[in-house]
Amino acid sequence: MFFGVYVIYAILISLFPYLLDEDSWLPSGTDLLILTGLAFPALLVAGFVSLKLAARILVPINSLAESARRIADGDLTARATPGDHSLGETAHLVADFNIMAQKLQDMADNVAFWNAAIAHELRTPLTILKGRLQGVADGLFPVDEKLIDGLIVQTEGLTRLVNDLRVVTLADAGRLDLQIEPIDLAAEIRKVADVVAPSLQQAGFSLELALVDMTVPADAVRLRQVLLALLNNAQRYARPGRIEVFTLASGNEAVIRVEDSGPGLPPNFDKRAFEPFTRADDSRSRLYGGSGLGLSIVRAIAEAHGGQASCRNSSRGGAVFEISLPRAT
Repeated sequence: MFFGVYVIYAILISLFPYLLDEDSWLPSGTDLLILTGLAFPALLVAGFVSLKLAARILVPINSLAESARRIADGDLTARATPGDHSLGETAHLVADFNIMAQKLQDMADNVAFWNAAIAHELRTPLTILKGRLQGVADGLFPVDEKLIDGLIVQTEGLTRLVNDLRVVTLADAGRLDLQIEPIDLAAEIRKVADVVAPSLQQAGFSLELALVDMTVPADAVRLRQVLLALLNNAQRYARPGRIEVFTLASGNEAVIRVEDSGPGLPPNFDKRAFEPFTRADDSRSRLYGGSGLGLSIVRAIAEAHGGQASCRNSSRGGAVFEISLPRAT
């Protein structure tokens, strides 16, 4: 406004020099009249521009404030709107706020899902235990070795589920403790193979090992837990046939690969295979006592070692699960 009035005033004086009073340095009445006439429309223009600019700033800011209040009151679906003509900075602020709100909603949904899934997994063994014990109390079931063995099996299932939940939860929180020391990778895999081979053979599987001698820094107990989970997963979902366990060195990583003979992974299952309580075939997993946490534990332990877990379909129609671990601490 200032420079605009100054320029216009200078133009007027140059066009109409008689308006200038050269006898006094003070503004004359004509000068003041000209300045007032120019300042008034300039103020109107400046006020209009300011209101438009303020609206472009305040509309998204007010939307942010209202959405924040709604989220604080528990409405995690609240989202801010940037407006039709918001400035770039405020639009980015609104977008970042909405991303944060969406993540909060996703976290709340995940908590609700976890609570429902845990309750669902605990319900069956607890119902069986309660029914058996109530039957014993009522004298309906004799307390014999078969009954006690059944109760022990259900208790072991509950213990395993609680331990699996603990591992996954600690890993997500970055609190999973590992006892890292140099281990013979092939030797640890052979220990697990010796334990599970009879069970696999009884189910119609043959276990083949192709191991490369190498030493890696790892927690031996957790590593055996990973391999056991992968072999149990193959026994649960694969067709009876050959299960191959490979190890290989790839750059600075040691890779453990477990491959079965089929039927492979369902479409797009590889993107969610390692999520908690995810099953490729729920009915078959239930038949063999799966909780849907085995692959989640595999990923949790692999990432706690600084590695990663992945899966894909093999060229011969089976499923391939790979664990990569760093070869140096």
